[in-house]
Amino acid sequence: MVRQIRSRWQRWVNRRVPRSDTQSFTQKNIFILPSGAGVVFGILLLVMLITGINYQNSLIYLTTFLLGALFVGAMHQTHRNLAGLELTLIHAGEGVAGDDIVFRFRATAASDAAAIRLSTQSRRHAPVHIPAGQSVDITLSIPSSQRGYLQLDRVRVETRFPFGLLKAWSWIRPATAGLVYPKPLAVPDVAGRAEEGEGSASQLSVAGQDHADLRPWREGDLSQRVMWKRYARTGQLVVADWHGYQSDPQWLDYDAFPGVEGELRLSYLAWLVFDRDRAGSPFGLRLPGQQIEPDAGGSHVKRCLRALAMWGKTPPRDEQPASFGTRSRDRRSVRAGARAQV
Repeated sequence: MVRQIRSRWQRWVNRRVPRSDTQSFTQKNIFILPSGAGVVFGILLLVMLITGINYQNSLIYLTTFLLGALFVGAMHQTHRNLAGLELTLIHAGEGVAGDDIVFRFRATAASDAAAIRLSTQSRRHAPVHIPAGQSVDITLSIPSSQRGYLQLDRVRVETRFPFGLLKAWSWIRPATAGLVYPKPLAVPDVAGRAEEGEGSASQLSVAGQDHADLRPWREGDLSQRVMWKRYARTGQLVVADWHGYQSDPQWLDYDAFPGVEGELRLSYLAWLVFDRDRAGSPFGLRLPGQQIEPDAGGSHVKRCLRALAMWGKTPPRDEQPASFGTRSRDRRSVRAGARAQV
């Protein structure tokens, strides 16, 4: 029963507040109720009124009606404080899984708006004051747990100005989602494993799935694959080269890690992207059904990380609800056709 009521409430709210990166708050989508302090204040007024009726005390009547008028005035001011505000999502952040993803909103007020607070289920921003006709940028840091798209369900916009007796609130449901990159994980130290085995062997099995070839160091090789122990003994730079990289060291290939789970492969590739970027080496990225040509620079790194984040993921979609208080044209046409057949 509780779930059904909650589901109906959410559907009703979603009709009132459809998904959009820009939301204007008007009388149709602003909700207002007494706060905890307002409920106590109302009970106090009721007790004072009953006392005044009982004792026929004009001073108690006067005080009760003055405080009641103050409450009504606070209600109008609290609602007016949020009415006319426009909130726009101007940047949906990107970041590594496990980090906070920053969403930046811009609030524009037609009239003075004080103590405006944005919050989600996990984070809350400090109240801000927005002067009339001006804009203020507000950032929310949302925690992430796994790669892919990070879409905010609802961001609550609330104010309790001026006295905290009432709270007026609404929501914005952004349509643009943030992006979460795979968490970088260091590629297993193949060189270390090769060093522990037969020093004269030219090829070693790694985890029963891949092979490492010992070859001289070449420009662009990862420092993590250099056999530093051998270099300390002989002064020769020798690299343990995985079978997946023997074709071209410039390519970071999804298929270079056979037998490894898909998400773990993406984490390895993300780590290699950052490693190549630090080294300043050009590289390309190969994913099943997608290929990014070798290049270097910040924009290329971001493009590769975005490809890793979105690979195999479907962009979030939200059903377009019918307009509030009306029926969809398709439903009306279907019913009209059914009546005509009858």
